[in-house]
Amino acid sequence: MNWDRIQGNWKQVTGKVKEQWGKLTDDDVDVVAGRRDQLAGKIQERYGVAKDEAEKQLAAWEQKGARLMVRQGQGRPVTLVRRHRVAPSRSPARP
Repeated sequence: MNWDRIQGNWKQVTGKVKEQWGKLTDDDVDVVAGRRDQLAGKIQERYGVAKDEAEKQLAAWEQKGARLMVRQGQGRPVTLVRRHRVAPSRSPARP
């Protein structure tokens, strides 16, 4: 996925960021504000990993997001949310 799209939709993406990297706080995510280098730094800081490992995790996450976007269609807004079909609820038959 293009990082410009992530940055442009940062408010919508923050939930997925915190889902992927649960040790990041709301303040961390606010400070990052869509900047890739800042996110890599916060991942390094919170998880105690080297820069190359943080970059590797980010690249994998970006690829995952790109696959989801392709499935959802390019013309739609970026949501990075998997959509599950929910079966309609069944009401008991009326006599």
